[in-house]
Amino acid sequence: MSAVPPPFPIIPGNMLDYYLGQGYYRMHQDLFTCRFLPINDTLHTVHWLRLALDNVTWGPEQRRLLRLNEPFGVSIRPFRLTDEYEMLYAQYRASITFDAPPTVEAFLLAGATHNIFTTEVLEVRDNGQLIAAGIFDSGTRSLAGIMNFYDPAYRKNSLGKYLMLLKINHARQQHMQYYYPGYLVHDYPKFDYKLFPCLPATEVFNCLRDQWLPFTWEEVNRQATELMLDWDEQELD
Repeated sequence: MSAVPPPFPIIPGNMLDYYLGQGYYRMHQDLFTCRFLPINDTLHTVHWLRLALDNVTWGPEQRRLLRLNEPFGVSIRPFRLTDEYEMLYAQYRASITFDAPPTVEAFLLAGATHNIFTTEVLEVRDNGQLIAAGIFDSGTRSLAGIMNFYDPAYRKNSLGKYLMLLKINHARQQHMQYYYPGYLVHDYPKFDYKLFPCLPATEVFNCLRDQWLPFTWEEVNRQATELMLDWDEQELD
C-alpha cells in the first residue's frame, strides 16, 4: 500500500506527522505501509512502533551506553549524500547478515534528484573519523529514524542503539511528541532491537482499529492472530 505525496518540494511536517500516525513510513521518495513480511517462505505480521517522548526515561543499560560513547564527537547537519557516507555504509553492509540496499543512495533516493523529506544526519566521529551515521526525517511533532550504519570495528560500542538514543534526545530537545523507529516482526527477533530505548514509552499500532496502544508482547501476539485471521478471510473472499 502506498501513499504518493502531492507535488510539494518538501512534504509538510504536519503531513508527515499524519502518515506516521497512520502506520506509514518512508521508502525512497514515497510513503508506504504493510501488514505482512514474507521471510523464508513464512508470512510474518508487521507491527509499527513509536515512542511517546514525554514518557521516555533512560534505564541502566541506556545510561551505560551513553557514558561509554561520551568520548566521541556528535553533530547534526542537513543530509547531503557524500562519498564518506557511502564508504562507511559499504563497510557496514559487508559486516551484516541480513539483506540491505546496496548503497545509501539506493536506500533514500533510488535515482531521485530531489529529496521531498526534511532529512538530517547525526554524525558520530572518533578523532575526526566518521564511525557512525544516523539519518532521520522530521515532521512538526514527530521524528522518524530512517537509517543507521556504523564502522564494524566499533561493534562493542553498540553504535546502532546509541544512534537511536541520540535521535530521541534530539527529538526531545525539539519538543517533539513522538519518535518512530519503524516496525518489528512477529516471531522474528532481528527487529526487536527497536525496543531497546525505553519499553514503557513504546506504543504499537493496531492497524485494524487505527489505534496506538501501550506495547506488550501479549498485545503483539493478539494483533498477529487477528491479522492472520483477517488475511485468511480475505483469501476466502
